[in-house]
Formats: sequence, structure tokens, C-alpha cells
Amino acid sequence: MTSPERTEHLVLPGVLTAGQAGQTVATLLAVQRADGAIPWFRGHHLDPWDHTEAAMALDAAGEHAAAERAYDWLARHQNEDGSWYAAYHDGEHDRVTDRGRESNFVAYIAVGVWHHYLATGDDTFLDRMWPVVYAAVEWVLALQQSGGQIGWKREEDGSAVTDALLTGSSSVHHALRCALAIAEQREEPQPDWELATGALAHAVQHHPERFLDKSRYSMDWYYPILGGAVTGDAAKARIASMWDDFVVPGLGVRCVLPNPWVTGGESCELALALWAMGESDRALEILQSVQHLRDPATGLYWTGYVFEGNRAVWPEELTTWTAGSLLLAVAALGGDEATTAVFGGERLPRGLAPDCCG
Repeated sequence: MTSPERTEHLVLPGVLTAGQAGQTVATLLAVQRADGAIPWFRGHHLDPWDHTEAAMALDAAGEHAAAERAYDWLARHQNEDGSWYAAYHDGEHDRVTDRGRESNFVAYIAVGVWHHYLATGDDTFLDRMWPVVYAAVEWVLALQQSGGQIGWKREEDGSAVTDALLTGSSSVHHALRCALAIAEQREEPQPDWELATGALAHAVQHHPERFLDKSRYSMDWYYPILGGAVTGDAAKARIASMWDDFVVPGLGVRCVLPNPWVTGGESCELALALWAMGESDRALEILQSVQHLRDPATGLYWTGYVFEGNRAVWPEELTTWTAGSLLLAVAALGGDEATTAVFGGERLPRGLAPDCCG
């Protein structure tokens, strides 16, 4: 059982007390299976991206052994081609419920592995996970298009879906920078990865037409910033452009326009993006605004809330990844070294965008 003393570094006024943080972490540990898998909640599915997000939250809380078990699950069940499937029932590796393989899901292991290494300094872990990360990155980059963007997925039959998602490609950009940091730490330079990352950054920054139009979704608004492709004045202008559309004061962030539905995961990710921009005060306000989603019995968070008409929590699910995103945002605001390095860009390669692209 995680004690409040172990989570004092996750205290944030109006967001978490040490006791509340301890409760949230203890529930995450209770949901994790003995084999390391972390499904959305028991009886639901595991997807590799959200599994990794929850593992990162465990590392931020100091639960390094549990986080390592989560990464070992990925290592054991990686497909021969370097990918993972999109969904596994309750984290059971032999009960695949979606045999598509999504590029951002596969890439995200690099973010988690780098975060765990920074949290623990465990060179043996990094050596063990390097072949896993390498194979995942190579699989993802096989989906990169001539314009730099990353194709969304491969179908069950292996055919490529070349349409690109801005949110997914922005997440892949973050993962590639983490993969390059791992390669640098191991003194195994990957120049092809550097070129691919630069081309991807250029596409995200300058070519919205290369991505499917999902601008109704708040993730497409803030993810280029969260993924590290858009920074500085451009990031501030991007946030200002749709702040009033997506942010509902006192409640959180809409998932999709014009629906009157705020979601915890998007709100916490926006808070992380704001923190990365140097706007910690606004990040704190966003995190404080979603505390109405906290379930006092478990310390987890409801996925979302419908705030007009028949107001209600919806869907009625308490997800590990929503709690994970909140813990990571709190850890960043609180100065956790590994989390700030991963989401703030410290110790990640810079200047990867090419000087000119078509």
C-alpha cells in the first residue's frame, strides 16, 4: 500500500494532497496485473499507449519496480515486426481485440523507456529495452510519408493506412526525440532517425494540409505543443487561437467541438502543454478545474462529464490513463526531474527541423 509519505512530492494545492496521491497510486497498482499489464480498468482493454502512460505515472510516484514490470510486459509481447496490437482484452496478450497496429501507440514506448531511465539511472534496463525500442521505431518510420507525416496505422492484413493524424504524428515526434536520446546515451547514433524527426517536425509546424482535418478535437489543438514540435511564440499563438472554444472555466477542456463534454485526459494533457510553455499558473488552474472528476472511493478519475442538458458523468468508467495523465502533470508542475526532462525537452535533441522542405 502506498503511504502518503511516499507521495508528498505529488502534493499540489487544490489538486492533490499526499493522502489523495497515495490513494490514486495504490489504485493504479491494484489495477495492474501480476504480469505487468495495465488495462484501462479491469475487464476492459489494454492499449500500448495508455499502458505506457500509466507506467510513467508509476515512475513519477516512485513505484519503479511496478513501472519496470509494465515495460517488461511490452518487451515480452512485442510482435516480430516491432509493433504491438491496438488492444488486448484486460491486458491478456493472447486475447487481442483489435489487430490493427497504430503508429503512435507503437512509438510511445520510447517515451516511457527514456522516462524510466531518467527516473532510475538503470543502465541494465536501458540495455535490455534498446532492441525493443529500436524495432518499434523502425516499424513506425516505415509508415512515414514523403511529406514527413506518419501514416496512422497498419490494418490486420498488414496494409498501410497512409492518412496521417496530427495528434498521432505529434506524439510520434515526441517519441522519436526520446528514442534519439536513448541512442545518444548508448552512443549508437541514428542519423536516419534524426532526418525523419526533422521532416516530421516540419510537417507538423508548416503543413496542416498533410493531415486529416480533426480540428474539432482539442488534441489536435495542443498536441503539436505537447509533442515538442511547436514551441515559443508559435505555441502561445496556437493556444490563444482556440482557448475560448475548448476551455470551459471551472470544468476543464472539451474533447470535441461543439459537444458539451469535458474530459480529464485532455485537460491534464493541456496542463502539461501549458507547463512546457512556461505557463504554470494556467496549467494549475486547469488541473484544479477537473477535480470534480475525482472518485473519492478509488482516487481514480472519471473519463468525462457532460455539462449541459442531462448533466452526468459519461462514460461511467474510471480509467488508469486519466489518473496517469493527472499524476504526470502534477509531477511536472512539482519539478520531478525525469518528468520535467521528458515533457520539457531537457536532454532531448534540438534543432532537428530541416532548413528547407517542400
